[in-house]
Amino acid sequence: MKLTKVFEPGKIGNLELKNRLVVSAMSSHMGNPDGTPNEAVNAYLVAKVKGGWGLVFTEDLGVTKDAGSDPVVGSLWSDDQVPAWTETVRQVHAAGGLMGAQIYHAGRQRSLKAYDTHPVAPSALKEPTEPYVPRALTVEEIHDLVKAFGEAAARAKRCGFDCVEIHGAHGYLINQFMSTFSNKRTDEYGGTLANRMRFALEVIAAVREAVGADYPIIFRFNTCDYVEGGIELPEAIVMAKMLEEAGVDMIQVAQANHTGNMGDTIPPMGDVDYNWTLPAARAVKKAVSVPVATVGRVISLEAGEKILEDQDADIVAYGRSMLADPDIANKAASGECIRECLNCNKGCVDAIQGRRYISCVLNAENGNEGTVFIKPAEKIKNIAVVGAGIAGLEAARVAAKRGHHVTVYEKSDKIGGQIHLAAVPPRKSEILRAVTYYEKILPQLNVNIKLNTEAEAEELNQYDAVILAVGAHNMALPMPVENSNVVSAWEVLAGKEVQGSCVVLGGGLVGTETAEYLAQKGVKVSIVEMMDKIAAGESSTVMPLIVKDFEKHEVAQYIQTKVVSIKNNVIEAVHTPDEAPVELKADTIINALGSKKNIFDDAKLTVPFTYVGDCSGEKTADIASAIRTGYHAANEL
Repeated sequence: MKLTKVFEPGKIGNLELKNRLVVSAMSSHMGNPDGTPNEAVNAYLVAKVKGGWGLVFTEDLGVTKDAGSDPVVGSLWSDDQVPAWTETVRQVHAAGGLMGAQIYHAGRQRSLKAYDTHPVAPSALKEPTEPYVPRALTVEEIHDLVKAFGEAAARAKRCGFDCVEIHGAHGYLINQFMSTFSNKRTDEYGGTLANRMRFALEVIAAVREAVGADYPIIFRFNTCDYVEGGIELPEAIVMAKMLEEAGVDMIQVAQANHTGNMGDTIPPMGDVDYNWTLPAARAVKKAVSVPVATVGRVISLEAGEKILEDQDADIVAYGRSMLADPDIANKAASGECIRECLNCNKGCVDAIQGRRYISCVLNAENGNEGTVFIKPAEKIKNIAVVGAGIAGLEAARVAAKRGHHVTVYEKSDKIGGQIHLAAVPPRKSEILRAVTYYEKILPQLNVNIKLNTEAEAEELNQYDAVILAVGAHNMALPMPVENSNVVSAWEVLAGKEVQGSCVVLGGGLVGTETAEYLAQKGVKVSIVEMMDKIAAGESSTVMPLIVKDFEKHEVAQYIQTKVVSIKNNVIEAVHTPDEAPVELKADTIINALGSKKNIFDDAKLTVPFTYVGDCSGEKTADIASAIRTGYHAANEL
């Protein structure tokens, strides 16, 4: 598809954008404890600007000292914070970009211990995801918060931000007022739609007064809360018209509520359709005359092009995609292929919820843009990479980008390694986008890939350096096994048929996904795990889906259970807390207890070599570790 619409100039009020591509606001958790940005934040934002985006937003900035979900989230409640954000904007403008400030108040949607103050909300209704009941705001306090929004917007303008976005979505304070799910007030701020909209409209009025008539104001709001009693699309259409009448210059359509499941707001791979908020954006656009922005599972620029071509929105905002590849716009213009987001939520959403700095499993530079980047080679070398799993492929990409001549040896008939197995369980097929990227980019970088080729030391010694990415293999069971039908999880995911009943030994990610895969195929499944829960490393947005599937298919779970022996397809185990015996029988026993690194006979190598990926340490790792070890090894050659 030829991309033209995404590169057409856009306009928000009197702010002219060079294209229709916007970086949506996302919490980074990289800033200072006082809510100000540091050089890591600045480098992170400038990297997006250099990627060619039309407009880049900050993370959500608190309008009072205790407005944020936690103290590390950025804020703009004090004049003392203006110099630091002014420097951020200066760097963004110097890089040729535009910067918007998103302002918000989390309301009841914050940790009780985040600040000394007690959380507040329109009504004293328990926050479903937190163990407390917030305090209901008084009318006087509401007026003070309206004023705080205006003052924060005035600071944003003083800092040099090109526009301001009011966050009225995802269960934060403004949304809490707008929605009957969280607003049970009986005064002028509750009850009727006009009353529930009063706080939002007063905030808009205060912001407009603070910034002036010509300064662009954007309002982000929910068209559906995805909770019982929440906002639904018909009411949201009326709200959108009220927002337009109040004088906002653009409406960004959002959906879902963090109060429910973060996966509703930021869906993981395979859970909902691509461009899932688009029907709501289309409906809002038909109802208003101001520009409308859409966001949510818009994976590619081609998808954005179609949205604009169909006139379903005026601006396309990208969140997770810009973490996977901040250079999307520039690459699309130059023809270089783009690294597309997997929607795995591992590095981004899980990091946000865990109060860690934001990252991406596919991007080793994310969060360290100021210090981690591909360095041009001082001397061009001939590099061999042994193994075309993700670690080897990333090493090949980085080495080639540096200018080296790279050859990849792969003993199988395709690249990608274990990713092909990881893509088999339910909802996981999108992970193959990681392989598709390398299938496109490596030929562009003139990387020579030798499939069905076993690398021999004699040939490898002709190179200047070797990167060993030989992966791992399914480990043997560590307990006595006699006369039993035992297969590995890897064999099952590779297509080995399992019928009747099975017991999966190991409730890590591989074991859990294999159990869900078999349960959906009609196999009666039990799963045994030594720890106190299964899938301990799974994304919090994916785990509810697994739990639901296990309940549907009646998957039996035995946690804190240690297998002692296996004989005649009978598993003798013990429940470790009370030493109670556990006996399980199955037609097939599936080994998912982990993997061990493969061994390469490096004693015969006479040139420098290094290990990356699963074979590089004592423990096998994940895709994020594979990417990072491959990246850094190649960057140091």
